[in-house]
Amino acid sequence: MYMSVKQAAEKWGISDRRVRVLCSKGKIPGAYQEGRGWKIPIDAVKPADGRYKATESLLDMIDRKKEELDGKRPLTEGEASRLREQFIVEYTYNSNAIEGNTLTLRETDLVLRGLTIDQKPLKDHLEVVGHKEAFDFVIELVNDKVPISESIIKQIHHLVLADKREDRGVYRRVPVRIIGAQHEPVQPHLIQPKMEQLLNNFAESTEHIVTKLARYHIEFEGIHPFIDGNGRTGRLLVNLELMKAGFPPIDIKFSDRLAYYNAFDEYHIKHNISAMEKLFARYVNERLDMYLEIL
Repeated sequence: MYMSVKQAAEKWGISDRRVRVLCSKGKIPGAYQEGRGWKIPIDAVKPADGRYKATESLLDMIDRKKEELDGKRPLTEGEASRLREQFIVEYTYNSNAIEGNTLTLRETDLVLRGLTIDQKPLKDHLEVVGHKEAFDFVIELVNDKVPISESIIKQIHHLVLADKREDRGVYRRVPVRIIGAQHEPVQPHLIQPKMEQLLNNFAESTEHIVTKLARYHIEFEGIHPFIDGNGRTGRLLVNLELMKAGFPPIDIKFSDRLAYYNAFDEYHIKHNISAMEKLFARYVNERLDMYLEIL
């Protein structure tokens, strides 16, 4: 019996691209190419990766790979543009899908090309366009090394919430509950001081950037400062700070949404940051592998 590249990647905790590279290099005994894909024996063992050191933590590995990537920079404008184009469609699809958008990956790509999808809500179209514009704005902020602030957060949110004009870029004025969550967002009158405290804590933190952003993201979503668009805005803020620190942006997959939700509960119930930290670290590690392999 055989498994696909995607199944092997999920089983071994590595990227699809990395599995294909290992197959093409003959590192997986019994794997063979069929058409454009690979057939991998169901009992195949994950090959030892010479790029990894046995005693190295995932965060140390990320730092080492970032140094390697820094040695290959600066990227040309063409290279940077190509990597962004490959990223933005899937990122927009996944971030919106987590929040209930019904457009498929293919439909998201078509909307970003200026087309309209029949029988799909206008709201879903506006969310795609708004998210793309917000990501473009984030890229500008990264290039200009703009410090994160409440004003910047509100500007990003203003672009994200393209379908609710009166609520764009303003803190909510009513209490809310997140269905199924183990944490209740703060009352409206506490949003302003909590956001100020969050930004101060982030600025003063000496934790690794991945740990720091995992904590920041959970706390931001816990405050839930806006009436809608908090998840998309929060994930854009994570990428803003990752890219400012020299790391590639990450794309939390719709297929990983349960692990993502559970990471919030782990923190709010058990005060355990490691679930979100590991999720972020895995994504950063995979993105670094992809960049290094491309370059």
